[in-house]
Amino acid sequence: MNPKRIICTVTNDLNYDQRMIRICTSLVNAGFDVTLIGFKRKKSLPLTQRPFKQVRLPIITEQGKLMYFHYWLNLFFVLLFRKSDILCAIDLDTIMPVYFASAIRGKKRVYDAHEIFTDLKEVISRPTVHKMWNWIGNFAVPKFPTGYTIGDCYADEFKKRYGVTYGVVRNATILKPFVIPNKKEQYILYQGWVNVGRCFEQLIPAMKYINCQLIICGEGNFYQQSKDLAREHNVEDKISFRGYVPPGELTAYTKDAYIGITLFEDTSLSNRLSLANRFFDYMHSGVPQLCIKYPEYERINNEYEIASLIEQPTPETIAAALNKMLDDERYYSLLQQNCLKAREVYCWQEEEKKLVSIYNQLSNK
Repeated sequence: MNPKRIICTVTNDLNYDQRMIRICTSLVNAGFDVTLIGFKRKKSLPLTQRPFKQVRLPIITEQGKLMYFHYWLNLFFVLLFRKSDILCAIDLDTIMPVYFASAIRGKKRVYDAHEIFTDLKEVISRPTVHKMWNWIGNFAVPKFPTGYTIGDCYADEFKKRYGVTYGVVRNATILKPFVIPNKKEQYILYQGWVNVGRCFEQLIPAMKYINCQLIICGEGNFYQQSKDLAREHNVEDKISFRGYVPPGELTAYTKDAYIGITLFEDTSLSNRLSLANRFFDYMHSGVPQLCIKYPEYERINNEYEIASLIEQPTPETIAAALNKMLDDERYYSLLQQNCLKAREVYCWQEEEKKLVSIYNQLSNK
């Protein structure tokens, strides 16, 4: 019997999407034939070999409505003619071509809700754009009765908004044997998208009061502004911008970091209900972190205290929390040891069981 064929669709560079690399690899290991489709940027590096198939579609521009129109059109025709049994849309920005292709071909479909897309700051700050994505969400999401998301808060919100009951598959890191290394130098690490709403306007000026290096791994729509802020506040010597870092190199940065950063501004519901990948990456590397006090993080931190939680991210509160971790060895050691306990519970080996179960149930219907 041939394995069921799943096509997953994203709008990013496939080399750097650790979440989708985990998901697709787990589905392959569970016996599915998996293809991940994304788009090709001008600066895209050659694809890293993976156990699943990878397809990059060309785009004529890398931002704006024209990008979506061109990519959606290409994606729709690929999905219309490529052999498949299940089509998966990752977030709203691929849901329309997946819906129409699956409806025309009579294929099963899944929605993977990594965020509440309609409530991202870059969406809600533009009324016309917000209205468009709201319409897309209201039209398409109820047509995806099978789906999963990254936390209980998101699942509750999708039930409330769209009447769908989605499973929870957290973006937890793969559990591997690990011993905390000797830290050759103390540095603070931010990894992930350098986007609006990630508290760089507060974090960067906070570095004036911190005697430690900050390394930023990632790029995004606030990358250049972050560099400008570092110059404006005269902390260029304390902040190193590394840009996009391949997953293998990023793991080394994380393992050797002294403190991690997981901060989001309270500018959208998507932020307030979030549960970021990096939260688990720091945990699995035994790295205490500075984290925003939102429900998902607070829930886990109440069980295993692995982070210093702050309610209002300002330069002063950020600096105070970071300096406490840097200066209080007993407190730091407590957080570090709790990371080692929490990683045994919050790991991908547990989460992938739920992921595979969702796809098995759908494929057997």
